Amino acid sequence: MPAITVDNILVLPRLPRPDETMRQRAVRAVVTAHKQREGAGFEVRRPFPSLELRYADPFILLDQMGPVAYEPYEAKGAPWHPHRGFETVTYMLDGTMVHHDSHGGGGVISEGDTQWMTAGSGILHDELPAERLVMSGGVFHGIQLWVNLPRAQKMASPRYQDLRASELTLVSSHDGGALVRIIAGEIGGYQGPGSTYTPISYAHASLSPGGRLETPWPQHFSALAYVLSGSGTAGTEGRPVHERQLAVFGPGDAITVTADERQDTPSGDLEVLLLGGEPIREPVVQYGPFVMNSRHEIIEAIEDFEAGRMGRIPAEHLAGNRLGE
Repeated sequence: MPAITVDNILVLPRLPRPDETMRQRAVRAVVTAHKQREGAGFEVRRPFPSLELRYADPFILLDQMGPVAYEPYEAKGAPWHPHRGFETVTYMLDGTMVHHDSHGGGGVISEGDTQWMTAGSGILHDELPAERLVMSGGVFHGIQLWVNLPRAQKMASPRYQDLRASELTLVSSHDGGALVRIIAGEIGGYQGPGSTYTPISYAHASLSPGGRLETPWPQHFSALAYVLSGSGTAGTEGRPVHERQLAVFGPGDAITVTADERQDTPSGDLEVLLLGGEPIREPVVQYGPFVMNSRHEIIEAIEDFEAGRMGRIPAEHLAGNRLGE
């Protein structure tokens, strides 16, 4: 898991430890991700939407893609498909993803990078493993998060943000036992580089064995912790969580995650995503890649897609050529 790191975590700024006046958030539920196939047939682990947790307002979906060691010519991606009404956030830990869109845009997301795509009024795009990874095989591991847009911004103009690993805000826990990479939003007074329509906080934390991460968390935000690898506990009550489980926190001012003393992971640490946001509290109607507020708006989205009003696949990609790097 070669996401951006530092040689000496003790040189980083430190998150403040929640003071005694702050109320720790208790764990309301622990959800285990289920397996599902997406795109051209690659497997994802998805804690939500699921039977246990339909949505996590303002988030619509969380997919863990891998980690998987592909043989040559085995890697698969998501060929051309539309989106409307939300934002996709793709965070790469291993391997490389290449994307193009119907507006002529595109780019490469490498290890530690994040691509933030605001689908808004509608866009067509594809996401495929880099040609080198397809031909030679290798490890692939990425996360995709869908962030809902409020009604007033569902038809915003599409846009991209390409956040390089070096742009992420790096901080440590108050005791130096955890490295926290802030992708977007504010955590403990430190701001990530991602610009969001919907106010959220999103980070990737690596906790050393026995490490404890305590941090203030915006009171008006939801709060979730998803375990990428390793095992530990969530909340001061010590609710056990392990790989591919999501802890859903209740109300309060601060969250706590603790790593078990033994970690059998590639990095040697407990790897956790921290995420939460300001609930939108509007009706959600989802039909595949469209997330709107009403059934009528879903029908409009389908009609606009079929009429080509979300853009058309560029001619150079119609012949089936693979994307280059």
